[in-house]
Amino acid sequence: MQASDRVTIRVNMESEVPIYVQVKNQIRYMIDRGKLPSGMQLPTVRDMALQLGINANTVSRIYADLEREGYLSRKRGVGTFAVDPNEGHSAAGIDDLPGTAQLRETIRQLLGLGYTARQIQELTGEILGKE
Repeated sequence: MQASDRVTIRVNMESEVPIYVQVKNQIRYMIDRGKLPSGMQLPTVRDMALQLGINANTVSRIYADLEREGYLSRKRGVGTFAVDPNEGHSAAGIDDLPGTAQLRETIRQLLGLGYTARQIQELTGEILGKE
């Protein structure tokens, strides 16, 4: 069974959140919550793009990023499959944890905007305190 048979991804074209981020976050969330179980095949890049009404290059970038983050596995000529990034990570280092690459990139961007490490820590604490 393919993911397109069981899972719906919604894109809000009116949202200020980029389409790329919306789709990527939804796939990541569904894998984390078991709605896309490990081993389930996702639609092809072309099929996903048609289904969502977005550019195939956007889907290809999403799949590549999620593969790098450990959420997807792509097998040439076979397809793209969901992977539980938490399997086998009980003794993993911090760099192996899902989301680490994304967090590092966000921190790099904030530092590039002129934030200090201390300001980033304080901002993070405030945001987490509100969650």
